Amino acid sequence: MLRDVTAVRYVTPLRSGGSVPGVVEADDEGTYVVKFTGSAQGRKALVAEVIVGELARALGLRFPELVLVGFDPAIAADEPHQEVRELHAASAGVNLGMDYLPGARDFTPEIAEVFDVDPVEAGRIVWLDALTVNVDRTVHSSNLMVWPTLG
Repeated sequence: MLRDVTAVRYVTPLRSGGSVPGVVEADDEGTYVVKFTGSAQGRKALVAEVIVGELARALGLRFPELVLVGFDPAIAADEPHQEVRELHAASAGVNLGMDYLPGARDFTPEIAEVFDVDPVEAGRIVWLDALTVNVDRTVHSSNLMVWPTLG
């Protein structure tokens, strides 16, 4: 069961993904990356993310906590970009949040040289991707992050 939190401050959009998630602070004093229900991928993609994320955790893979985030677009009224404001307006209510990991970086071959990458864990991730048909992960877009203290 995912915890419920309420976004109390909108920090910034993240431009790295096609869905334009945003960073928010919540009433539990946590900071989360929110994937909005109004994005082009829609609710089904968020449901799939919950299922695969919790499956990954059950398999012992490192995966940030997921929460349900109540989002009122009024907290992001100062967002300067019209398309992001429209996304927020279409996403009023419950959205999916993932624990924000400060300092996390996209996994790249250069990063792999700095961080120890466990080949067994990497193989388990590839296996999970095949099982769940994760078409997002490619050689050019690993859709993976590294964070030294993620356990």
